[in-house]
Amino acid sequence: MSKTFYSIRMRAAQRNMEVGEKHVSGGERIGSKVQIEPIVNQLLHKASNHSRGDADFIQITVEKMSRHQIQYLPPLEITTVDVGSIEKAHSEARDLLTSVGVSQQAQNIAFHLLNSSQNLRGAIILHSKTGLRLDDRGIKGVRVSRMDWQDANVNLHERVREALALATKVANSPFTIAELCWSDDPDYVTGYVSNRDIGYVRISPLKRAGSESGGRVFFVSDEVDLQSYIHYLEREPILIRGH
Repeated sequence: MSKTFYSIRMRAAQRNMEVGEKHVSGGERIGSKVQIEPIVNQLLHKASNHSRGDADFIQITVEKMSRHQIQYLPPLEITTVDVGSIEKAHSEARDLLTSVGVSQQAQNIAFHLLNSSQNLRGAIILHSKTGLRLDDRGIKGVRVSRMDWQDANVNLHERVREALALATKVANSPFTIAELCWSDDPDYVTGYVSNRDIGYVRISPLKRAGSESGGRVFFVSDEVDLQSYIHYLEREPILIRGH
């Protein structure tokens, strides 16, 4: 008899009549029926204790899915680069992006977007050569969803654990050239560049402490089928095996 899995997702925000909705936190897990309650409790705790502020809107979604829908992937290899300044960190990130085929123009647009945005709720999709934004989601962006680790006891910090699962899913698409990300959490200045060839390269500091700017950019190839790419990112379930 096949085991049933559930996609368990959280979104937390502050709602202000003048400035609209401010993204506070999000979370993505996959679990069995008996795991739903503890996972929901973990996500509620995360939503209620975040440095971007107190959420006044928390949404938890639980969705049943068949195990036969799930694809299993090995995680990207982790490398860590610590440098002495934001300028050096940006230079390291740019060198990596150049090495995998992302143009300077696309890099410039991506860094500008991540430096200036304080309320991106999902990812931005950019053409890796022209830098043209291909999704039409505005600040909502594209939320990568339905991914987790097969083993709940992976020996990684929770933040790295979540980001590596997401980066692994994104890198697995043949349309992804690379990803650039740093957190909008004001207390966290480490970000990363990732793809299938270079793995998951953590770089610090990619922004100044106290800044709420950040987000993620996916650089994609000429051949990208945008509709199927977004469907994969948002809808197709992935479990990461081991580490």
